[in-house]
Amino acid sequence: MTIPEMVQIDDGTRVDHFYLSPQDDCYYFLEFVKGAGYGPTGNSFINNLKKAPSKRGTWEWSHKLAAIDSAAKAILRDVPRRWRERSTFVPIPPSKARGHVEYDDRMWQVLQRLGTDIDARELVIQRQSMNATHVSENRHSIEMLVQNYEIDESKAFPIPTHLVILDDMVTAGSHFRAISRVLEARFPGVPISGVFLARRVFPNENV
Repeated sequence: MTIPEMVQIDDGTRVDHFYLSPQDDCYYFLEFVKGAGYGPTGNSFINNLKKAPSKRGTWEWSHKLAAIDSAAKAILRDVPRRWRERSTFVPIPPSKARGHVEYDDRMWQVLQRLGTDIDARELVIQRQSMNATHVSENRHSIEMLVQNYEIDESKAFPIPTHLVILDDMVTAGSHFRAISRVLEARFPGVPISGVFLARRVFPNENV
């Protein structure tokens, strides 16, 4: 699958993501239409990317691996050269903590495919497993997320000069805001950007 070019989230699209502010430097590739199943391109891509670890070894797993490869190619194609040379890429942790049977480090797998010249680090880890946002009726508050995130100090050096947070999809933007707070507390003054493989939209917004 060829993913379209990366687009910056601006005043026209930011209204869909409550916790993002005009000061946030954020970008996306695809749109995921809520409630539209696998139909739209963005939906098919995200649903394949999110296939559960329990699918490993089945015919479905190849679709997940293909989505991971497509994401890595799109990032290498579109992110600025200065980012590739000087920035530190950080995946947002999955909903399940390390050691959980459903732990899915798909965003870390994307970053690993960017090559050894990219500074990619799992700087932020999750203390305890939480329900995935897309299957939970109760959204996690930013404070809950902040309390559940911690810096992996073994990966904190050298000190980053620019942080690029990577996630599969932005809905309200709470996870981006929470991880930004954790990173800002540990690395004050270091600029932060966000890259999302897709942004959530509603059916009547999709044109």
